[in-house]
Amino acid sequence: MSSPLVLAVPAKGRLQENAEAFFARAGLNLVKPRGARDYRGAIAGLDGVEVAYISASEITAQLAAGAVHLGVTGEDLVREMIPDADTRVVLIEGLGFGFANVVVAVPQAWIDVRTMADIDDVATAFRHHHGRKMRVATKYINLTREFFSAHGIIDYRIVESSGATEGAPGAGTAELIVDITTTGNTLVANGLKIVDDGTMLRSQANLVAARGANWGPSERETARVILDRIAAQARARAFREVRARFAACDAALVENAKQKFGVATPFGGPTSSGMLTLHCPPGQVYALTSYLRDNGAEAVAVADLDYVFARDNPLYAKLEAGL
Repeated sequence: MSSPLVLAVPAKGRLQENAEAFFARAGLNLVKPRGARDYRGAIAGLDGVEVAYISASEITAQLAAGAVHLGVTGEDLVREMIPDADTRVVLIEGLGFGFANVVVAVPQAWIDVRTMADIDDVATAFRHHHGRKMRVATKYINLTREFFSAHGIIDYRIVESSGATEGAPGAGTAELIVDITTTGNTLVANGLKIVDDGTMLRSQANLVAARGANWGPSERETARVILDRIAAQARARAFREVRARFAACDAALVENAKQKFGVATPFGGPTSSGMLTLHCPPGQVYALTSYLRDNGAEAVAVADLDYVFARDNPLYAKLEAGL
């Protein structure tokens, strides 16, 4: 009997809610048959899947170890916790939530410090004046070392932060920080500013696959089904279906619509009865309907799409290429 594909999702809070909503939109409803307090679940109607509810950091560790097949976690955690991450996991798809930037922030009082090069100058002067290295408070030790090294900064030492990192300069435990931020408001409230070229990573929640997991035929087929549904929902979200009826419609009109409005013709050109079905980016819908009516369309209907399944499955192709 084959082992199940293990999908790890965050165990609580907004990340769990967003992850469950993401999968539900793709028709993949996460359920807990043994009750809401259980840390194991399933996907309704899809056999061969075990859903593990654990913390985002533990998901990252489990992916690195190959103990789960797929997981939802932030790219910031992947890049920080997994050395040579691209050789050990596949970042399949950004999920559109959990956005946060990993940034370098300095006190606002450092009015002449605007770039990483300025920080390098300050670090050298600080060591000369104080006889010690400038302190950088952060939870992102590996990302910080890599980023500072890329900018040629060596006169600093890391102070590992276990609490509110943004408070370290004010408390006198560090001179500057590396931390995550979404709006930057907390940094400003603590008298800090982000240096102009100090955004080291723009992170969001990702669907991540572990290269080291056991990817047998059944696990791959289950992953294909899951990723097919996710890709179909993503295509549907990117378009609206526009259907028009013409007394006469030629290929030139359709080709012009493609060029002007970025539409696709999923079912080919107009039918013998004069019906034409187009998939149109949402922002171009009204312009397209006006164009079609101006060019002879007798009626135009617009509808939301739930799923658009295509022969190609780009997400599964990405997974296969990475395994």
